[in-house]
Amino acid sequence: MQKVHRVYFDSASTTNVNPDVLSTYESLLAQDYCNSESLYDEGIVIHHKMEKARAAAAGLLGVKSDEIIFTSGSSEANSSAIKGVTLAQKGKNHIVTSCVEHSSILNACRQMERLFHTRVDYLPVGADGRVSVDDVKKAVDEDTAIVSIMYVNNESGAINPIPEIADYVRHHTHAYMHVDLTQAVGKVDLDLSNIDLASISAHKLEGLKGSGILVKKGYVPFEPLINGGEQEFGIRGGTANAVADMVFAKTLRLALENGRRYHAYIKGMHDQLIAGLKQIPGIEINSPEDGVVSTINFSYEDIPSEVMQNALNQKGFMVSARSTCDSRSDNPSYVLLAMGYSRRRASSCIRVSLSRHNTPEEIDAFLSALKEITKQYGKV
Repeated sequence: MQKVHRVYFDSASTTNVNPDVLSTYESLLAQDYCNSESLYDEGIVIHHKMEKARAAAAGLLGVKSDEIIFTSGSSEANSSAIKGVTLAQKGKNHIVTSCVEHSSILNACRQMERLFHTRVDYLPVGADGRVSVDDVKKAVDEDTAIVSIMYVNNESGAINPIPEIADYVRHHTHAYMHVDLTQAVGKVDLDLSNIDLASISAHKLEGLKGSGILVKKGYVPFEPLINGGEQEFGIRGGTANAVADMVFAKTLRLALENGRRYHAYIKGMHDQLIAGLKQIPGIEINSPEDGVVSTINFSYEDIPSEVMQNALNQKGFMVSARSTCDSRSDNPSYVLLAMGYSRRRASSCIRVSLSRHNTPEEIDAFLSALKEITKQYGKV
């Protein structure tokens, strides 16, 4: 049997590690195995390397070094932000978020509702997948501890008006602003001046899995979720994943550089794919026109998502239907339902997420495969 050429169209789920990051990681891993909190020479050297990486990451994001908290990724950072900030503010027990956030945010909010009777407003989104600034203004009150809105949606690619939302929260409320930047780094311009907390995951940026950061401005009250020693300024206990932390800054720098360098190239493939999808009868585009160029969500209602994924997989294409954290669920996409689409459309969606490693030839091959599948399985 002839081996099928494999094409990776799922970069919103995870990315292959940048060779520069990998080579640095491997060289450090062999020598820097000691505990970064140890007081002998080797431990002190590792601690200094971690602090150098922390300072470099802070410089790239325009924050202070002690405002970078190393974590295992965005899910931990998101959950920590929601719980840590709310629990630290006695007398404030209200959270404002949106109904299309990542499951790490939604489940953290639900846990706060269940355990602490926290009041949570899950704001709706429009047909464009965006949260309304006016809805944020109406929801925030004197009891609000934190507002948490993602910058870029992981399923639709919609870009939220974070600069406007953050400006309002900073200057007109007493709440703190958290932004999930997981899908935004390297795709939109970042300005954290009005953002109090932010989450970033390395493996979305051609970095390592199990590595990420929570940006927490120094004035933000916080109750640690992971108790231990004084690691990460007492905010996140446990022995540091030191070598992964050391290469985080390099991962971030390369992601920002490559995001600028390859934006036009990826946009070209995005436009090519959109044009091709529009030529296939029955295909419906779900992503907004002004979303990030790397994420294209579409539906073909005659074929459920799982069937379409399997058919594309057999032809060599790796795609998702929704957030990978929810990929085992057979429920329709809650993001598309929130955007006003039917259950049938939300149950037949496919997400293609592009990277600099893809090619226009792969787009053409994908469109050809999709045409064959719709003719074979569909009714159109």
